[in-house]
Amino acid sequence: MDNASLAERLRYYRKVKGLSQEELSKRTNITVRTIQRIEKAAVQPHLNTVKTLATALELEVTDLLPLNDPKEETIKKKWLLLMHATPLLGFFIPLCNVLIPLFLWIHKREDNPVYDQHGVKIINFQITALLLAILSFVSLVTIEKWGFFIFIGTVPVCIGIVIANIVYVLRTEKCYYPFSIPFLRFKKTPMAMTITLFLTLFTLGTMAAQSQEHVVRLDGSTVAKDSITYKIEHLAKEADIQGMAIAIFNNNKAVYRHMAGYKDYPNKMVLTDSTNIYGASFSKAVFSVLVMKLVDEGLIDLDTPLESYLPKKLPEYTPLTRWHDDYSDLLADSRYHKITARMCLAHTTGFPNWRFDEPDRKLRVRNTPGAAYGYSGEGFVYLQVILEKLTGKGLEQLAQDIIFGPLEMHNSSYQWQAAFEKDFAYGHMADGRRYQKDTDNEPRSGSTLETTAGDYIRFMEAVLHQKVLSKASYQELFKPQIRIRSLTHFGSGRLVETDRYDDINLSCALGWIYFETPFGPALTKAGHGNGFQHYSILFPETGDGMMIMTNSDNGESGYKELLNYCIGDTFTPMEWANYIPYK
Repeated sequence: MDNASLAERLRYYRKVKGLSQEELSKRTNITVRTIQRIEKAAVQPHLNTVKTLATALELEVTDLLPLNDPKEETIKKKWLLLMHATPLLGFFIPLCNVLIPLFLWIHKREDNPVYDQHGVKIINFQITALLLAILSFVSLVTIEKWGFFIFIGTVPVCIGIVIANIVYVLRTEKCYYPFSIPFLRFKKTPMAMTITLFLTLFTLGTMAAQSQEHVVRLDGSTVAKDSITYKIEHLAKEADIQGMAIAIFNNNKAVYRHMAGYKDYPNKMVLTDSTNIYGASFSKAVFSVLVMKLVDEGLIDLDTPLESYLPKKLPEYTPLTRWHDDYSDLLADSRYHKITARMCLAHTTGFPNWRFDEPDRKLRVRNTPGAAYGYSGEGFVYLQVILEKLTGKGLEQLAQDIIFGPLEMHNSSYQWQAAFEKDFAYGHMADGRRYQKDTDNEPRSGSTLETTAGDYIRFMEAVLHQKVLSKASYQELFKPQIRIRSLTHFGSGRLVETDRYDDINLSCALGWIYFETPFGPALTKAGHGNGFQHYSILFPETGDGMMIMTNSDNGESGYKELLNYCIGDTFTPMEWANYIPYK
């Protein structure tokens, strides 16, 4: 601080105002002796003393105290650097990009107008950047294709502007923040506005924290994630479910995932989201999307008889596998020629579930194709074999090209891979004993999917975001194709007709089961094999859903309680699916 310059300016402005030293002393409560010593440059006054004198003389502090000391300039640059650089912490700690510069601005704005001007510009820009980040996230889930680029571009642009201003202010003591909304203005910003700003940011932070720590159920209520974790762990023990992988979806994205229990229960080896799990009939959901992609590309039509795509009748081809592409049993059949891709995906081919379910283990068309729902893995394999002969590619290659590769499902396959040996889940019997792991299956579209919880979550997110397929194909995929009127899905009840499920319009879509709820249509796909029981449900209109994968014959006994507690799903027809609660 230059005492001589201050002395000259104080004498000059005091005389301009027509005040004696005694009169100035009365206005400021600063002793005459102190004023005399300041005017003689015999003392270095405290900054608050200078502020008091400036106020009494109706001046700005800078009118009395120009910052021309090199040491003072360095201190100013340090504060400016702090104000401009600290927002980068917001990249790691939510809301710090606004809260820290806001605190510094409140602390320093009275010391120098430069701090006030820079602080206001920084805060306005950072609040604007925060709003842009929220809007970019909204665009990610609402705008197809371009939403992704908006989302990934917003943060780098904002960081680039901050870094550019750090360099700019060190060189020139000036700053430039474009696109800022003027929430604050220079000088005398009302304290009420500052308090309001603090409360707004606090509310935003609280809401963000809540959204990170809670799951939103279908009815809008929330449940804490740690409560869900406790529920899963407790239920796994109570229901003797050896291993579970759970995911919950809000706004088309997995917001919660948890692995409970073991991949190898007798040896207490822990299940993880990268552990290979046999997918059972989850295979059909993946294959349905694959088929619709080929429909998008014009390779096949849903309603053209499939055999018409081949140069000769399917039973005339020499089998290439142990059994699933052997159609010699159909040589004398007059009905299989009518089967279309839609019938295969909607389970109306008339085939049994599997040919080895028949007393003589021979494949036959039991009902008129297209006439009624009858769950059939054989129907999916029939469509697979047609596509393999039509494209010249095996199922595994088609799946890698169309689904697994584009969705980065790097640990998924329709056949066992040597890489799975290092981390795979055994299926478990109800008493906890292990099944022997089956690794010698040929790729079959209805049953042989090997995947992980992490990979299948990616698949479900892709379906919710309607990736891979056109919008029209997803609409067709999820549209009810045929009403289901059986009392139960499997067992003797499948032969009993009922109107019990008319209220929910229980139907089969293409590869998925469809029913209606107060929150829009629900699409479900289950999987069931020795030691593996899975269930998934999606609500496309709300973006909600849940995935349950278990490596236990007790897995289905926990579905009702998990679905109800975690997402408020009381709509899944448990009796039709024969999901009997463990209690």
